[in-house]
Amino acid sequence: MTEELPGDIGNPYSTLTTKEGWRAFVDEHPEPPAPLAPGAVLDAEELDSYQEARKDYHSSSVIVATPTIRKVVTTGRKRIVLNRHQVSARRGLIVSGSSGTGKTTAITQLGKNVEQLARRRNPAATAQLPVVFVTVPPAATPKMLAGEFARFLGLPLLHRMSQVQITNAVCDLLAQLGTTLVLVDEIHNLDLTTRYGAEASDQLKYLSERMAATFVLAGLDIETSSLFQGTRGQQIAGRYSVIPSRPFGRRNRGDREQWQALIVTLEESLRLHRHQPGTLLALDAYLHERTGGLIGSLSQLIREAAVEAIDSGAEKITKRTLDTVELDHTAEQARPKPASKRLGKKPKAA
Repeated sequence: MTEELPGDIGNPYSTLTTKEGWRAFVDEHPEPPAPLAPGAVLDAEELDSYQEARKDYHSSSVIVATPTIRKVVTTGRKRIVLNRHQVSARRGLIVSGSSGTGKTTAITQLGKNVEQLARRRNPAATAQLPVVFVTVPPAATPKMLAGEFARFLGLPLLHRMSQVQITNAVCDLLAQLGTTLVLVDEIHNLDLTTRYGAEASDQLKYLSERMAATFVLAGLDIETSSLFQGTRGQQIAGRYSVIPSRPFGRRNRGDREQWQALIVTLEESLRLHRHQPGTLLALDAYLHERTGGLIGSLSQLIREAAVEAIDSGAEKITKRTLDTVELDHTAEQARPKPASKRLGKKPKAA
């Protein structure tokens, strides 16, 4: 049976896993729509355009410099420096945690920081490609993994090409482009207890040896996965340090201050005409209860509520607005039930 390789990627700018999409991400600097002048009157078309611009702005995730992001960026940049003169056994980094804790955001912010710095240092090097971003596909084989790197680069892939041919083409091109950082997401898809997973892990190790670059990986709960098991796992554990990505807590003062700072940043980003600053901060306990401290769920909750506030004309977010937003299944399952439901009682008729 012939192994399938990645085919048509559609719009390359819609994904980070192509060089065009990655560059668009690095170049992106979302700006909020300009506020309306006092007394401004818009016709129907202008009003629709203005509303859509604000909804589009709120649909973009606000990047907050969380403790995890700061640690990943700081540690990742140090690893790049330490690996400059290493010819083998380069040290890497793994970001591990549950879903919604900001792992992908953390590594992509590291990549964005590294690429922007490289551009500032050498603005004339337009052909450089400091950062590569790929994801590990489910049930990945070594050839599929090499194909993901080729897909990012836009290398044409023929089904008759062997794994070795694809790997050599990828490594040769990345050496020419001066790549210093390789980001690999969804690393939990490498199951070392299976033949293909073990061989794909070997391929990733081989790529890290062939490329003069620092590898930063991210995945779900890597510490308890098969990635650190057996001889192969020991090699990975010996070269990579782990940065945990956890939900925000509220048990002590420091945790509460970090959670509140996150809410303040998200609230300050709102562009709603009648929203009172401090409203969301006053709901910090409720917001933690709704989201379980997951930054991904919190971002969705506030952004969707903002879009609803524009659509409804309320132009502000209230607890009632937030209550109407359906979050991801994990957050909804953890959401405390009303007392009447917990006790098995029927709610009183209004």
